[in-house]
Amino acid sequence: MRRRGLSVRWRLALSYAALVTVVEAMLLTVVAAFLLRYVPEGDLVLLDIGGTTAFAPDRSDLLRAFAPAAALTGLAAFALGLLGGWLLAGRVLRPLTAIGTAARRAAAGSLSHRIALTGPHDELREVADTFDTMLARVEQSVEGYRRFAADASHELRTPLATTRAVLDVAAADPDADVAQVLAQLGAANARAVAVTEALLLIARTDAAPVGRDAVDLSLVLEDAVETLAGTADARGTTIHLDSRPAVVPGDETLLHHLATNLLQNAVVHNTATGGWVRASTHRTDGAAHLTVENTGPVLTSDEVAALTAPFRRGAGRTQGADHAGAGLGLAIARSIVRAHAGALTLTPRGDGGLVVEATLPGAAGTPADDRPTA
Repeated sequence: MRRRGLSVRWRLALSYAALVTVVEAMLLTVVAAFLLRYVPEGDLVLLDIGGTTAFAPDRSDLLRAFAPAAALTGLAAFALGLLGGWLLAGRVLRPLTAIGTAARRAAAGSLSHRIALTGPHDELREVADTFDTMLARVEQSVEGYRRFAADASHELRTPLATTRAVLDVAAADPDADVAQVLAQLGAANARAVAVTEALLLIARTDAAPVGRDAVDLSLVLEDAVETLAGTADARGTTIHLDSRPAVVPGDETLLHHLATNLLQNAVVHNTATGGWVRASTHRTDGAAHLTVENTGPVLTSDEVAALTAPFRRGAGRTQGADHAGAGLGLAIARSIVRAHAGALTLTPRGDGGLVVEATLPGAAGTPADDRPTA
């Protein structure tokens, strides 16, 4: 076991005391050198007018008298320097003590503790603020993975139980329809894969900072419309596109997921026939907006507020065989928008359907567009 040395506070205090002592010794040396040079060596006899004589101290006498006083002064300076250094070091190192306490609590599993250091914005304040930011990021990452584990274990139970039931039934029935069994297993597997991929995307978005490339939301939305054009035609849903340049700093892959999920949610959760979707992008007041509006069942404000929670769907919202959804589309959208320092707003339409608007900080140096007319 390594022997622990002097603490930083003691080392600083000793350094302060040594510095004060050296400065004091230099001053005394200068005084002695410049004053005693004018005092001669040897017996000094003083004669006055009355003929009386007296002896005065020479240089050696003054040195003998000066040395003890200088030594005591040096000891006093060292003691005062040590005391002052101890107090000053304690004050200077107080933020480091707070940082060390927070680090020990974090190592013990308490990630919610923050230093919240006050005072001047010096180097130690910067270190403390950086440490608080790191703790917040670590806490968010850990919470994301915990939520991923809980959501995955909860949601994957259904397709796994379905797979087991299908296999048990097929094993008990020698005349079972193999094609039907495979179709049921494929559907259960597709749902499990969709849930896993969606949860992994949410966990990755919450855990790591996104990129900061210049991405035009209008191009991303156009790609999403092309991807979902076939699904919309099959459902009899018309997509109206109004894409205007809206450049944002972000991750192109995640923003493509955002546009695709919002558009897919609008197409899938629509009216049975004759439905429509309006998708648009524009930029105004330094912010970029991606808006998706669709027809559909009437939703209350409470139902809309719960739609961004994982595995939640509004009342009456259905999905078809072509969409193995997991109720995570809007949860993914919220996570992506939050990772880009934006806001996701959901507003129910009076005659049914939903308006979803993602507002993201726009890239600097790009012109602003007017809001598109309805």
